[in-house]
Amino acid sequence: MDAAIELFSRFGYDGVTTAQIAEEAGVSEKTLFRHYHSKQYLLERAIDRYHYAEEMKAIFNHKLAWNLADDLWMISENYHRIMYRNRKLLQVIMKVGRQLPGLHQYAHRHPQVLQELLTQYFARMKEQNKLCDVDPEKIAIAFLYMNFGLAQGRMNENYAFTGEEFEGLLQESVALFVRGLSP
Repeated sequence: MDAAIELFSRFGYDGVTTAQIAEEAGVSEKTLFRHYHSKQYLLERAIDRYHYAEEMKAIFNHKLAWNLADDLWMISENYHRIMYRNRKLLQVIMKVGRQLPGLHQYAHRHPQVLQELLTQYFARMKEQNKLCDVDPEKIAIAFLYMNFGLAQGRMNENYAFTGEEFEGLLQESVALFVRGLSP
């Protein structure tokens, strides 16, 4: 998988053959096909392995403090850690996702899981009177897209999205969100 992601990120999905992937991975093409029936199937397995839904579920299930500022910071910080770690795969998905039948929808399962987790979190915070009167689903979508936009800037290596600049931008963004949601 790692070999395929690396090759796809350098040469594009269509610019890489299964023979090249097998050679880079140090296996025969026959072995590659035995485990992954096609390049698309290989890419789908990489999405399952490296994307963030399971890691984020663990955070929501075990690490929430039920304090809006602390929780949103922790969620954002982990989201960006995972997105940056997986940036090559994500860039490949964004380039070829609409060209391959079903891949865009397949990859979109992870953001949908995070949106559901956030919606449930915001609904519970609202029930506990720790959130102003807002629509939890709309707030979840806005929070997710705020973080996605920041992740995109960082993946595109925009100078404002590096090192301390990025951390400061993320802290300000989360703080703004918290102020807007606090009762």
